[in-house]
Amino acid sequence: MFVDKVRISVSGGRGGDGAVAFHREKYVAAGGPDGGDGGHGGSVILRISDHLSTLLDFRYKRKYSAQAGANGQGRNMSGKRGENLIIQVPRGTVVRDAESNQIIVDMSTGEDFVIAKGGRGGWGNGHFATATRQVPRFAKAGLPGQARDIVLELKLLADVGLVGFPNVGKSTLLSVTSNARPKIANYHFTTLFPNLGVIYVDEGVSFVMADIPGIIEGAAAGAGLGHDFLRHIDRCRLLLHVVDVSGSEGRDPVADFDAICAELKNYSVDLSDRPMIVAANKCDLLPPDSDNLERLRQHVEAAGCPLYEISAGTTQGVKALMRVTAEKLRTLPPVTVYEPEYVEPLPPTGDSSQLEIEHLGSTWVVSGLWLERLLGSINFDDYESRNYFDQQLRKCGLFDRLEEMGIQDGDTVSIYELEFEYQK
Repeated sequence: MFVDKVRISVSGGRGGDGAVAFHREKYVAAGGPDGGDGGHGGSVILRISDHLSTLLDFRYKRKYSAQAGANGQGRNMSGKRGENLIIQVPRGTVVRDAESNQIIVDMSTGEDFVIAKGGRGGWGNGHFATATRQVPRFAKAGLPGQARDIVLELKLLADVGLVGFPNVGKSTLLSVTSNARPKIANYHFTTLFPNLGVIYVDEGVSFVMADIPGIIEGAAAGAGLGHDFLRHIDRCRLLLHVVDVSGSEGRDPVADFDAICAELKNYSVDLSDRPMIVAANKCDLLPPDSDNLERLRQHVEAAGCPLYEISAGTTQGVKALMRVTAEKLRTLPPVTVYEPEYVEPLPPTGDSSQLEIEHLGSTWVVSGLWLERLLGSINFDDYESRNYFDQQLRKCGLFDRLEEMGIQDGDTVSIYELEFEYQK
């Protein structure tokens, strides 16, 4: 099964929590705090694999999470860092943000890419020791890793894209010019997924050609198979438009040419401006009294496209067409590599000035990301830790805001799962 577009969820590992510990050793008095830091969480990394040609593996698994970091320990021992999770993708995979549809990275150049960073490990209590706080009994919790939904979209890396209506001979042309062995039969939509072949023209001269499943009228709007696979000619530097001039199916080659060009334009204006060579196929089956070939020649040359007569079935004119194609590619820019469009937002750390306060009778509910993270570093069983918490709330101006809003002695202040009675 050929799968070329999937949506998955990735998340970096959570950072390990810092440890609350104190040095205990015989004959060593007041050893002091020695809680180690938590290990950083592992990251999710995308890596190109040239052994993959489809996104089928992602059809059955949609959630990927890296390993969390280990918690810190006593004797200043830091927790082990979480292992990175390597996800292999085919070369040519474009990674998009699922919400904005913006391109995050184009996996075509070979470098690994960190798609979800692991969370930082929390500090142990050794970091909080000061001259006035010599026995801190609290540590910082590890931060969660980055989590996001992404879309993987495979765009084949090919120099030349074969386009045309079904059953015009695209697969036959690929089979006689390369080692590719696509399925060939005398019925429409024999080709159900793109096929790649390497064309060797001469020593040191070769290119990659892609056989795209038959495009029909309305393909850009979702009809037939063309809509699903038009994306695979996005990167092609040159289009090889195969047209059946024999009229064996009662079709008009000029109308077929115009119909395919219209679908390419409806899908992408840039694609419609791509250089094109027209291959008039099945010339060996052309009836003697038919004017199909001449009418097509005049029409495509008026549109600025060269036309070459071939018969893929008998290989007539095929070598000459491949040489012309290779010569044309020498003048064209390299395969497109998409530039990132996505601007990575700063990780949410919260702002102490953006706390939300809700007044419900005699209860004041306070919330905010900054406050939530502060709670994770407090040991409420320790007196000094509670004092540290009180200092941070006063420093951020929470008490001043509550008094401005009219809080009274004895009112209840609710901070997530913590409640206390307010005293001025």
